[in-house]
Amino acid sequence: MSPSVELSDEHVAQFHDEGYLKLPNLSTPEELAQMRAVYDDLFAGQEGADTGMRFDLAARESAKPKLPQVLDPGKFRPELRQTLAWANAGRVLEQLLGREPDWRGDHAILKPAGYGVATPWHQDEAYWEPELEHSSLSIWLPLQDVDERSGCMCFVPGSHRLDILPHQPIGNDPKVHGLELAGPDPKGVVAVPLRAGEATVHGGRTLHFAPPNTSDVPRRAYIMMGGLAGRPLAVPRRFPWQELQKAAGAPASE
Repeated sequence: MSPSVELSDEHVAQFHDEGYLKLPNLSTPEELAQMRAVYDDLFAGQEGADTGMRFDLAARESAKPKLPQVLDPGKFRPELRQTLAWANAGRVLEQLLGREPDWRGDHAILKPAGYGVATPWHQDEAYWEPELEHSSLSIWLPLQDVDERSGCMCFVPGSHRLDILPHQPIGNDPKVHGLELAGPDPKGVVAVPLRAGEATVHGGRTLHFAPPNTSDVPRRAYIMMGGLAGRPLAVPRRFPWQELQKAAGAPASE
């Protein structure tokens, strides 16, 4: 499928200046309705549960997950990667990276209506291999309208220029899969409400957060990622929070 979205030079410059960008519609109302049906069916099933690809991102496993996540949903539902949204995401990644990505992937994070918890402040790169230099981006596509009440994305402009800040497992529990910034919440936060089909894109070091879902509608987020192959760092680094989780037996979350 051919992409229908093309970023302007101004959009590309804005992304590199702020570390995130609000994107126009990546999909159509008809396709979004189909994607919602596929997404809901995926979360109603159990694919990935036996291989560590499905878990509660924010807490230890329970009968009522508060932030359920499925890694690589396109492997379980290939039709998600046969959409206009996927084609448009690829074109956006190509423009912002300056070349076609070496790899692409996806994951899905659901915030159940009324009790889906916050996604804490973090940098995506805190989840990744510490021995590599990364050039990776994430496109966050809501499958319904989203605002601060339902859990839209919030960013700190310019935070992509920071090094990786100290993180810890959510609640400082090493058996929890997700990570949170270890320290006070950032200042200068910008919330980005979206209409269904609009999206955001952010870099691996950009600080971001999503509030809890207190609305009466599930918040369905489909995240499409891509990047260049990681390069070994000249000076190795350690992410102690990953070592804590590994020792406690918590699988990687991204």
